[in-house]
Amino acid sequence: MTERTEAVVVGMGLIGGSIAAVLRARGLRVTGVDRLVARAERAAQRGLIDRALRPEAAEAAYRAADLIVLALPVLSIVPALRRLAEGRLKPGVIVTDVGSTKRSIVAEAEALFAGRDVRFVGGHPMAGSHKSGVEAAHPDLFENAYYVLCPSRLAEAADVERLKDWLAPARVKWLVMDPAEHDRVVAVISHLPHVVAALLVQMLARREAESPYYALLAAGGFKDLTRIAASNPEMWRDIVLDNRAAILAAFEEWETDLRSVRAMLEAGDGPALEAFFAAAARYRARLPERRPGAIRPAYDLFVDIPDRPGEIGRLATRLGAAGINLTNLEILELREDVFGVLRLAFRNDRDRERAAALLVETGYPVYVFSNGEMKAFGPAGGGEGGRGR
Repeated sequence: MTERTEAVVVGMGLIGGSIAAVLRARGLRVTGVDRLVARAERAAQRGLIDRALRPEAAEAAYRAADLIVLALPVLSIVPALRRLAEGRLKPGVIVTDVGSTKRSIVAEAEALFAGRDVRFVGGHPMAGSHKSGVEAAHPDLFENAYYVLCPSRLAEAADVERLKDWLAPARVKWLVMDPAEHDRVVAVISHLPHVVAALLVQMLARREAESPYYALLAAGGFKDLTRIAASNPEMWRDIVLDNRAAILAAFEEWETDLRSVRAMLEAGDGPALEAFFAAAARYRARLPERRPGAIRPAYDLFVDIPDRPGEIGRLATRLGAAGINLTNLEILELREDVFGVLRLAFRNDRDRERAAALLVETGYPVYVFSNGEMKAFGPAGGGEGGRGR
């Protein structure tokens, strides 16, 4: 009988639980480790792992592991690497992580495991969910998302391929990057946008003392633009601290651009401002709409419904009967540049597409954002004639 490959996943949250489920689907024997043993036990009850252990009881599991995954917050990964380095590990073991910064983690692993037969491959799965915790973990969480690998100097190409093979059921798009390049890229496409979103929200909060209209009218585009400001503050504190060099470099470029736009405004230079917006619009239109990236996309539909009792319940019941999971529903009062009176949110693009087709077939006008514009979905939308009633 062939002996099963042993994996240990440390951290039984959304990402750790989902990776554990992927590894188990690949046939590995998975041990889940979490400082909150009840969380690891919930993962076992859900069939995500084979057994649950608390950290102080996991030494034997680490020694037997062919793969160790550190599914921990960014600033907890290096301390976890240090604890691993203090113990005995199986020769040839692959150690990986899921942190959204890579340079400092990979450098620490190279220093800690120098001269030992430990193969460290930094990892960053660019996927998430509107929900958190092990209860939301699922092997399909990463489907079609980019999964970045940043191999250390301790790892060989064969180690990277072995890790990819173990994670094959995740059905991801693999990218192999240099750790420093990874951090420069995510500073611009993820970390700086989170800081800017938080600044905009705080500006609104200050202005609300002047007039209640700021908060009253902060809907539509403002809420979409600042959606990521609702992210976990402790997690983002750790991320920006760990990647501060790359973020500070991005700040310098941002400040130069702000001064340029300010000069256009001060000079009243209409042609320059139009060219500024046109260049941004052209490049924005080239970005893929359906490809998951570093910031979790929103899978929303906007729907017109008749103003009569029970209509929202009938719509939700129809979706549920079709097995489509509706994760959120919002009645829109302020709808600048948005069609429809209901905003429906879904877990993924597949559910959104199924819902849109079903609702159009039922006769509801349905709209989606595409390339920065609100467009009717299918023949029932009727263009602007279906605007919210």
